[in-house]
Amino acid sequence: MLTDIAIKRLKPKDKSYKVADRDGMYVAVLPSGAISFRYDYRLNGRRETLTLGAYGPGGLTLAEARERCLVARKTVSAGQSPAQEKQRAKRRAAEALTIAAAGARWFEGARMADSTRSMRKAIFDRDILPSWKNRLLSEITPDDLRGLCAKVKERGAPATAIHVRDIVKQIYGHAILHGEKIANPADEVGPASIATFVPKDRALSPLEVRILFDQIEHVATLPTIRLGLRLVLLTMVRKSELLDATWDEVDFGSYIHA
Repeated sequence: MLTDIAIKRLKPKDKSYKVADRDGMYVAVLPSGAISFRYDYRLNGRRETLTLGAYGPGGLTLAEARERCLVARKTVSAGQSPAQEKQRAKRRAAEALTIAAAGARWFEGARMADSTRSMRKAIFDRDILPSWKNRLLSEITPDDLRGLCAKVKERGAPATAIHVRDIVKQIYGHAILHGEKIANPADEVGPASIATFVPKDRALSPLEVRILFDQIEHVATLPTIRLGLRLVLLTMVRKSELLDATWDEVDFGSYIHA
């Protein structure tokens, strides 16, 4: 079994050679003098080698290498290849997306109304990109998102702050759906932790509604807009609620005779 003193005494030779430690781990000494920790194992009838890391300044200690070896052994016992997983991790790191690139992909592929896309793109460009443009998705934490939302809220835009959180959530969801192995920071930042809103009561009295309903006839506008305004007055619902409504959900007679 190796010790730190024994490793430090190893000298390079004309050819690479190995010195065994334990649990399948060994050190490989190269002609250049470089020393690395490695682990040999068999999986599904094939032999594989996992390089655990280099020894020396900036590299691994013997104790750290043994810890990595134990983790790798558990991976093999579970029927998985630690060497292949290491390569996948390197590939993911090389292909890691910035928030700018992930946002561009989301805006390109997500289905949304043009007005919604325009609004979200404006918030993304104004409030998200300036702070995080060159940040990788893996670098943005829930605390980062809370801080950004708080900054937007402090300027007097609580509704926009909630939009920031929702946009980030959608961008991460899209990236995860397409293979990114990352956590979504928005999952730990609830909308209620950013801002809450008091429901607005009806602003017009029944008499005012009746007067406005009659006066719309004298407004210079398109007939379709006039009809739409009257319908809104009769139903007193938001546009989205009206679009999703069915005819049997509203008793127009009760409104007209109120």
